Amino acid sequence: MNPLLDFSGLPRFADFKPEQVAPAVDQLLAENRALIARVSAPEVPATWNDFVEPLEDANERLGRAWGMVGHLNAVMNSPELRDAYNANLPKVTQYYTELGQHEGLFTRFKALRASPGFEGLARAQRKIVDNELRDFRLGGVELPPEKKSRFMAIRERLSQLSSRFSDNLLDATNAFAHYATAPNELRGMPDDVLQSAREAAQAEGRPGWKFTLHAPSYLPVMQYADNRGLRELMYRAYVTRASEFDKTEWDNTPLIAETVRLRQEQARLLAFASYAEYSLEPKMADSPRQVLDFLGELASRARPYAERDLKELTEFARAELRLDRLEAWDLAYASEKLRQARYAFSDQEVKRYFPQTRVLPGMFELVETLYGVTIAPAQAPAWHPDVRFYAIRDRAGELVGQFYVDLYARPSKRGGAWMDEAIARRRRNGRVQRPVAYLNCNFSAPVGGKPALFTHDEVITLFHEFGHGLHHLLTRVDYLGVAGINGVEWDAVELPSQFMENFCWEWEVLAPMTSHVDTGEPLPRELFDKMLACASSSSRCSTCTCTTITIRTARRPCSSCWTKCARGCR
Repeated sequence: MNPLLDFSGLPRFADFKPEQVAPAVDQLLAENRALIARVSAPEVPATWNDFVEPLEDANERLGRAWGMVGHLNAVMNSPELRDAYNANLPKVTQYYTELGQHEGLFTRFKALRASPGFEGLARAQRKIVDNELRDFRLGGVELPPEKKSRFMAIRERLSQLSSRFSDNLLDATNAFAHYATAPNELRGMPDDVLQSAREAAQAEGRPGWKFTLHAPSYLPVMQYADNRGLRELMYRAYVTRASEFDKTEWDNTPLIAETVRLRQEQARLLAFASYAEYSLEPKMADSPRQVLDFLGELASRARPYAERDLKELTEFARAELRLDRLEAWDLAYASEKLRQARYAFSDQEVKRYFPQTRVLPGMFELVETLYGVTIAPAQAPAWHPDVRFYAIRDRAGELVGQFYVDLYARPSKRGGAWMDEAIARRRRNGRVQRPVAYLNCNFSAPVGGKPALFTHDEVITLFHEFGHGLHHLLTRVDYLGVAGINGVEWDAVELPSQFMENFCWEWEVLAPMTSHVDTGEPLPRELFDKMLACASSSSRCSTCTCTTITIRTARRPCSSCWTKCARGCR
């Protein structure tokens, strides 16, 4: 049986093959279109049970199958899987666009909304109906035929551009490598980073050390390498990936231009003045002006502090590091040196207190205390040997949800950190379907027989993504369309993740999850106090670990993360 068509339990990763994608997608699309034709007929009663629930069932099957394909394409990318994904993406996009423009279904939902039985539905069901009506209008259901056709073509093209953009970025990232052979070129670099670089070179049968643009390799170079030329080399390669300065076949510049143009046309077709207005319809902000006013106020308040910080860093770099001109590739390095000079500690020192073997159980213990659940390892097929699987149970021992954890960077995995759903919670035929989540990061893998070590910023990232996971996993809503993160304004989904980040600055929470990798000693309170003092004026982003000269507190991301940083963090 095609594993993409098996919805009886967890995804069957061990049985998956790229050639199974097209048959599964074609079968599901055909089944769904046949069902839509039945439930949208005028004689079908406009009730939840008669047309909403069957439609939800069909779309869930397609979503789970295609979601598994999309997930694997992001974490285990290969030429065969990429081809299968891109070949079937237009089919899936077309289906969802057709769905959003289906006048028969739109009529059914309007009739249900206006019926006497609407008020008898559960609050969650009413919210789903209202969301559907909004999304039908945003999908172009009320457009005339010729504009519907154009709207569909735009959506299909935008999905292709988005996929191509990600492919180009991954290919450009993987294509770069710098091989160092002289030890003096690597002064200042941490031992564990050098060991990873040496192992990477040895795996290719090459001498020396291999450095790449993946975060675990790139970030330590920018932060610790005394070799300014090496920092500049890595920085220029990083910021020009998939641009007009890279290989032509990876250049995302024309893709960006076409995306902007098509988004504007899409918005105008629906009578919005801009794509920003269209995008904000299902979000919390009321208008683009409100967003711009917020950002403008944020900038005006931050700028004096940012200018102060930049002046201080520039003077320190000139006096102590002999850097007459502070360049972009100097910022992380100079910031780390300033931290060491002012607060007498480094990120590398802190990192040795955060082995994965303590951080993960510590985070789980916090969640168990907060929510009265237990988290324990469980067994399930996975897509990579490094992936771990866990089950969450309530006080009575009943299963609440399950999740996969994929922590380490690799060439087949896109950058950043994110949570995604594998299965969403819903109640069907008197039984509750338990939610399943994916938690993905790009941290350094273990080296030298020791556990993986996390920087404090990476601990914050892990807590952030688990906050998203808890939003999905701990929901008590029984209706798929608004269970967990579903149906939530996309700017509001950050609340649980930001909430979890705050615990990374609480001594009572943080101390028990620390243990020095060599001595086993917990994080000293004195060192934690230095971290707090540094964070109050730090220029490092707690969300993405990028370096930025802008005012922030320890619990807020840098200005670039208000949108989406170049590494893809959320």
